[in-house]
Amino acid sequence: MNKNSTNIYLKSVTAFLLAVTLFACENNIEEVNAITQKKKFPVETADSIEVIYSDSGKVLMKITAPLMEHYVSDSSYIELSKGVHVIFFNDSLQPQTELTAEYAINKERESIMEAKRNVVVVNEKGDKLNTEHLIWDKNTRMIRTEEFVKITTEDEVIMGNGLEADEHFTKYKIKQIKGIISIKENEDENN
Repeated sequence: MNKNSTNIYLKSVTAFLLAVTLFACENNIEEVNAITQKKKFPVETADSIEVIYSDSGKVLMKITAPLMEHYVSDSSYIELSKGVHVIFFNDSLQPQTELTAEYAINKERESIMEAKRNVVVVNEKGDKLNTEHLIWDKNTRMIRTEEFVKITTEDEVIMGNGLEADEHFTKYKIKQIKGIISIKENEDENN
């Protein structure tokens, strides 16, 4: 091959490879985006945290978690990927409600906190809520979910899909009740 033939051959091979690459990228745009996107890293990381939230000098809640990671972007958030324990206090600084979950994320701009995986809420009466996903809206001071819920009270177990409640879980509404089991009746039958 002479020099001109080699250049034409190399240009043809290069053009072919470029066309194949562009065609392949066009069909796998998600793969290309995954490769080219930058991994997000937290701007702050803390182990064994304890945070006390107050408003106008009044303590509202205490949050403890094994790990906290703060990410800053267009939608900044705090991630509690190793679990969380939240205590809500009443006006007399007595614990009123407790929440635990295996994962939580605090979306700062939306003013919501989401708890996920094995979420348990217990109010001051001892009523217990179990679900896999719960959203707490700081502005409305309400909690909600569209997931399966189980509420255990002294007298009964109520199961259903979806829930709306005040943040202290003292007043709640299950959207679609699937079943109610009376504990007192079962205890009376066994005696």
